[in-house]
Amino acid sequence: MYYRKLQPFLEELLMEFRVLYLTGPRQAGKTTLARAVAGNMDMGYITLDDQAILASVKTDPHGFIRSMGARKVVLDEFQYAPDLIPAIKEVSDRLSPDEKGKFLLTGSTDIFRSARAQEALPGHLARLELYPLSITEMTGQSLNIVDYLLAGKFQPQPVAFISREQLAGLLLNGGYPEIQDKSVRARQIWFKSYMEGRLYKDFETLYAARGDYYSRLHALAPYLAGLSGNLLKYSNIANDLELNDKLVKNYIEILELMFIIRRVPAWLKNPAKRMATRMPKIHFVDTGLACHLLGLRNEQQLLQSHYYGGLLENLVYMECCKQASWAQEDIHLYHFRSNRKHEVDIILERNNTKIIGIEIKASASVKTRDFKGLATLAEFAGKQFERGILFYTGQEILPFRYENHIFYALPIGLILSG
Repeated sequence: MYYRKLQPFLEELLMEFRVLYLTGPRQAGKTTLARAVAGNMDMGYITLDDQAILASVKTDPHGFIRSMGARKVVLDEFQYAPDLIPAIKEVSDRLSPDEKGKFLLTGSTDIFRSARAQEALPGHLARLELYPLSITEMTGQSLNIVDYLLAGKFQPQPVAFISREQLAGLLLNGGYPEIQDKSVRARQIWFKSYMEGRLYKDFETLYAARGDYYSRLHALAPYLAGLSGNLLKYSNIANDLELNDKLVKNYIEILELMFIIRRVPAWLKNPAKRMATRMPKIHFVDTGLACHLLGLRNEQQLLQSHYYGGLLENLVYMECCKQASWAQEDIHLYHFRSNRKHEVDIILERNNTKIIGIEIKASASVKTRDFKGLATLAEFAGKQFERGILFYTGQEILPFRYENHIFYALPIGLILSG
């Protein structure tokens, strides 16, 4: 059993909002977390995965919700019953101002992302995302890498050595709780079963798939895994897979709603000026799943592949996503690429619009020229630029001066053993 660092924040929000929606990938641990919260906060628990309960919901959604009376309740697997939203709104509207935490909803598809669903519960709903385990949750460490980067106090400190093989192992294993103690063979069987259940069954519930969508997804999923850390060009994918551009974009949007992938928007200082690319980048929510789709089965195979650098960037990006969920300050995540093809892998944008640029390098050595992308970003962003970071696989925290800016090289080991 892993302690989820999102739990205190989740319980705090239940004391502030009438309805809380906890979403994220299937098998990320939502049910386990929801049960723990229900126990702590004296809430009932109902799963809509129970066919008898679901049948009752479909025949009389308003009656089902009214039958709960004054009880506060967890409704697990809520994506199966979106017709309950009007009934929940009806009850929520009747609550007194001091009644909070009436409903904790969980679901493995992002049904509240649509404007229609959000408008159904204006001001009543808070939304949180639970991803597969972060490295700090797996290791029991306390450092939040987002808080650390925002604070900017990079003092020399001992950082454990992380070998390339260890990094490759983390990439291959991913963060799904259920596979953390499985053998390599059992892990591959689990990933195969996961893909069969998620892509080839759940996909149909979110998209009115026509034709042979199974074979299209079977080709598209590994193709996207190979793009981890790269720009997402729909026309290129369509041409390579001999598919329609619109179909490819629709499929990718559904895969994002299912928390298989994440599209990372480009950071633009002035959207009206075309000084940087507008294209998104793509990352997989779980590197273990990406490796499985790419046929990467062991550390040496991964390290010798041309996917290693992109997947390492994917790992750092997703650690920022996960740990941002319980960080002290809200942030937004972007990437940057100038029209002259100078890139910065990750941009953290603060509420005050200040930004922190992050580069990831799969090497134990750092050279001054490695900061060229960060220097370009600093010039482009002007006063909005706060600091630049380069993660590398060495052990020292090192300052570098480049083009009148001080940048820092930080060991990736901080994320793994902070």
